[in-house]
Amino acid sequence: MEQQSAAKFRENVMRGSWDEAEKSLKELATHTNVPNELKKMQFLLREQRYLEYLQDGKTLEALTVLRQELTPLDYGSSRVHQLSRCLMISGKKELCQMAKWTGKGAESRQLLIDKMQAFLPPSVMLPPRRMRTLLDQAMESQIHRCPLHNVPSAALRDNVSLLVDHTCGNDFFPTENSQTLSDHTDEVWFCRFSPDGKKLATGSKDYSIIIWDVDLDTREIKMDKSLESHPYGVQYLAWSPDGKYLASCGPPDETADEVWIWDVEMGEVKSKFSGSDGDCLTTCAWDKDGKQLVTGGIRGQFYLCDLDGQRLSEFEGVRVQCLAFLGDGRVLAADTHHRIKSYDFSDLTDGSLIQETYPIMSFTCDRAGRYALINMASQGIHLWDIEDKVLVRKFQGLEQGYYTIHSCFGGVDEKFIASGSEDYKVHIWSINQEKPVFRLVGHTKTVNCVHWNPACPGMLASVSDDCTVKIWTTKDSPDELPSSRRSSCHPQWEPSSNGSSSNGYHC
Repeated sequence: MEQQSAAKFRENVMRGSWDEAEKSLKELATHTNVPNELKKMQFLLREQRYLEYLQDGKTLEALTVLRQELTPLDYGSSRVHQLSRCLMISGKKELCQMAKWTGKGAESRQLLIDKMQAFLPPSVMLPPRRMRTLLDQAMESQIHRCPLHNVPSAALRDNVSLLVDHTCGNDFFPTENSQTLSDHTDEVWFCRFSPDGKKLATGSKDYSIIIWDVDLDTREIKMDKSLESHPYGVQYLAWSPDGKYLASCGPPDETADEVWIWDVEMGEVKSKFSGSDGDCLTTCAWDKDGKQLVTGGIRGQFYLCDLDGQRLSEFEGVRVQCLAFLGDGRVLAADTHHRIKSYDFSDLTDGSLIQETYPIMSFTCDRAGRYALINMASQGIHLWDIEDKVLVRKFQGLEQGYYTIHSCFGGVDEKFIASGSEDYKVHIWSINQEKPVFRLVGHTKTVNCVHWNPACPGMLASVSDDCTVKIWTTKDSPDELPSSRRSSCHPQWEPSSNGSSSNGYHC
C-alpha cells in the first residue's frame, strides 16, 4: 500500500485542490533522494494549475501563477516561455495544441500523477495503474499454465475471474471432425493452408493437387479445382507468401526431377525448374518476397531459382531432406548427416546450426523464425531455439519410424504444435508440455501431414494414407466466450495398449 501522504496528494490533484496539493507534495518530497526533484515536481504541479486557469478564462490567476510560482523556480525556462505565449490564446483547442496538453479534467490530472510517481519510490507512491498491471499479470500467468488455452487474450479480459483458477475446456479447440474429404483416389501425402487461410492445398500419390476453398466464417471447405498434370505423386507443397503461386515437388525417386510452380487462380503451370541430370527435387521453400524459391533433394542438389524457373545459384553436394527460408534471407536445410545448417546464397557461405543424433525426417519453423520443430526418426519431435542453438523440448507420444511425417505450429500465438503419426492419430501438444493434450482419432492409416489454419486457430487439416483429408474444427466459434463455458476441462482419457491411462485426450 502507498503512504498516506501519497494518497492525500493524489486525492487533492484529482479534485483540483492546488493549495492542499502543494502541502502534500512537500511531505512527499522528503522521500526523494535528489534535492532538485522537488523543484521538478513543483513545476509540473503549478503548470497544471496555470493551464487550468487559462482554460477557465481566469487570466489574472494564471498570470499570478506564472510570475510568482513558476518563474521563481528557475527551472524549465524554455517551457516557461512556451507557457507564457499561451496567455494570448483564447480557445481551448488552440491552448491544448500549443501547450501539448489534453485539457482540464481527470485525464490530464491522472497524467500529472503518473509523472509525479516517476520521482518517488514505489513504496511511497504506487506506479500508474499498478493494480491493473498486477491483475493482467495474474491473468497472463494463468493463461500460460492452461494447457488448452486457444482463445485470444483480449477476448478473455472481461470474462476471466481471478476468484477461481482459469482453465479452458475443449470447446474452443479443433477436436471435432467436421468434414472428411474423399476426392483423392490414393494416399494423401501433404496439406497446406494458404497464408491468408482461405485456401487449402492437398497433394496425393494419385498425381493430383486439389485446391479447396475455405470459408472462415462457417469453417466449411469446398473443392475449388484439381491440378492433375503431375507425372508423379505430390509429396510436398509450398504457397508463395501472397498466396498467388503454389510450388509442388514429387517423391524421392528418379522421375521427380522438377519443381512445378502453379498459378493457383488460373489453375495452370507458370513455370518448371529442373536441375542437373539425375536430380531428385523433393522439397522447396519461398523467400519472404515470393520472388525466389529454394529446392533440393537427397541426391546432393540444392538450388535457388526465380519465378520463371531460372537457376540463380546453387550449393554442391548437399543432400537435402527439408528446407526453410527465413525472413533474414538465410536458408535452413536438414541434410542426411542428422543436422540443420544455415546457408546464405548471396555469398555462398554456410554454418552449422543444429546437430541431432538420429535422422531428421522433416522440420518447420514458426512465423518469427525463432524456433524449429523437427520430426525425428524413432525419436518423436524436438523443439529447437534457432537463435540460441539449444534444444528446448522433446515431445513424446507419437509413433514415427522412417516415414516422412510433417508437423506444424498453430493455435493462438502458435502456442501449440500438431503432428501426424503412424498410429493413425493426430497428436497435439501445448508448446510448454512434453506429453500430448489431445489425440484426434478418425483416420484409419498413417497420418502423413497436419496443418493449422494460420487465420483460424480453431481449424486444423490432416491427411492420411487412407486417402482422406479430415478437417478438425471447434465446437463453438473462438470469437465467442460465454461465461457458462468457462469451466474446467473434463478430459476423456484414451486407454493405452497396456490398459493404463495415457496422458492425452480422446476426442
